Amino acid sequence: MTDALEEIQAFLGCSTPQAWIEVAAKPESLPVLLIDHAHCEKKAASTAMNLMFRYVDRSDLLNKMSRLAREELIHFEQCLSLMDSRGIEYGHMSPARYAGGLREKVRTSEPGRLVDLLIIGAFIEARSCERFAALAPYLDDELSKFYRSLLKSEGRHYQDYLGLAEAYAGESIEERVQEFRELEARLIQAPDPDFRFHSGVPDAQQAA
Repeated sequence: MTDALEEIQAFLGCSTPQAWIEVAAKPESLPVLLIDHAHCEKKAASTAMNLMFRYVDRSDLLNKMSRLAREELIHFEQCLSLMDSRGIEYGHMSPARYAGGLREKVRTSEPGRLVDLLIIGAFIEARSCERFAALAPYLDDELSKFYRSLLKSEGRHYQDYLGLAEAYAGESIEERVQEFRELEARLIQAPDPDFRFHSGVPDAQQAA
């Protein structure tokens, strides 16, 4: 997995800030971390399903997104099980600004809209993978093992999204990928008042 992780780190525009890792590793941050992680897995499955319903004539997309949705729902169930064993109750949580910030730049006409959504999917999966790896050494054995176990599938999801974007664009996507890379890095590196799995740099109150 080392080579795949290095590829993902090269794909992203920045590493997760150490300040985020330090806040995420705090015992008091664990409920928010796990609840939001569960929400992320459920949203990832929903995103894949939405693409399947909207683009019904793209067989490669249908096959890859079907598999991805199943895997994300398994991860969601695993998160729920971990939370239950630790007495953490799953409930509503306001989303991070991250995904919404990325989607602000999505084009409205096709195939640009599809290509942009797939590129965004690649960045979200890549960032998730990078954060699993960055956070695992700071967690207890059970959580560390769980996060490391997700690296392989999340890394494949990133490749699936990017490969589909390249296939459906009909032209080079390097320039568009770079635009989203810069946007994604800004969201990750900017101060963020709310701690979430994909949040930016914690503010002073969170870090205290």
